[in-house]
Amino acid sequence: MSAPLLLVTEAPVQPDQLDRAVKGWLEFQADRPDGRRLYRSLEDHCLLELRPLTRLEELATLREEAAALWDALAPTLAGDLRRQVHDFVEAVKDTADPLPGTPYVQLRRVEVRPPVIDGYRGWRERTIFETVRAAPESEVFLAYHSLLSTEPGVLFVAGFSVPPAQHNAVFRTPGYEAILTEVREKYIVTRGGDQGLFTKTYARIEA
Repeated sequence: MSAPLLLVTEAPVQPDQLDRAVKGWLEFQADRPDGRRLYRSLEDHCLLELRPLTRLEELATLREEAAALWDALAPTLAGDLRRQVHDFVEAVKDTADPLPGTPYVQLRRVEVRPPVIDGYRGWRERTIFETVRAAPESEVFLAYHSLLSTEPGVLFVAGFSVPPAQHNAVFRTPGYEAILTEVREKYIVTRGGDQGLFTKTYARIEA
């Protein structure tokens, strides 16, 4: 069953230091066998850690862990660590484990305007979620909402095993483009461009 809480940590890495950063992060994880997993972005030089949590009290170790991870990674980083905590809302396609066991994950963020959040919840059930349920390429699809975040709003965690281009084709049809047009017009926060709606894909790194 998917994690009740999700700690998301992303780090931008210097391009020539990626292998060193991966090695340091995996060594850091090896001392903490709590189900966390490491991924690399397919779109830029970033690493991502997903850590499942069952209760907020587990964050009590964050200060000590943050210092240890910083010591391990700082020489390789191109910017500071970015952390978010997200609260589970529902599973469109659930996972037996707290995190997807798939080779790829995709994070989709949507910042919804608060006055229309109830309407959005019903709308996404009829549109986004129906698309996901009908797509065998999408193996896991979980909906979270920000609890502590500088990027607030909805977080969808998708897990899949097919090549990313094949998975993404599900969401690049004329029908899904119409869904994106509707969500932009009715529900999401806009600050120029698609800042309230964006997607990023990662490949899992095995220890």
